[in-house]
Amino acid sequence: MSYTIDRIITDADFETVDARTRKALMDAGFGVLTEIDVKATMKKKIDHDMDDYRILGACNPKLALGAIQAEPRVGSMLPCNVILRSVKGGVEVSAIDPEASMQAIDNAELSEVAAKVRGMLADVVAAI
Repeated sequence: MSYTIDRIITDADFETVDARTRKALMDAGFGVLTEIDVKATMKKKIDHDMDDYRILGACNPKLALGAIQAEPRVGSMLPCNVILRSVKGGVEVSAIDPEASMQAIDNAELSEVAAKVRGMLADVVAAI
């Protein structure tokens, strides 16, 4: 089982894909809680140049609450990360597959929430 839901966008630059990703997330009820510009961080911390790479920590509050109520320690695996990275030919968008990441937790209620979030994230990636 793959642990991400992936798509390569070939018709837009990195910043445009970022904006489209944020809009698709918002339209699906997700907010971006965290953002890590990996490229800038690597340059600043270890003077390493790399292609564009950004991590967006996406959260749907109602579903996050449902997951936490089903499994209080699941917060260690939240939010749902969506990465954007420059690749040959475009920008790859990869969203975490919550079903894959939650396999280590034996909790049927949590599995239901993960399946719902997975479907929503797959729709987000397709909409970008």
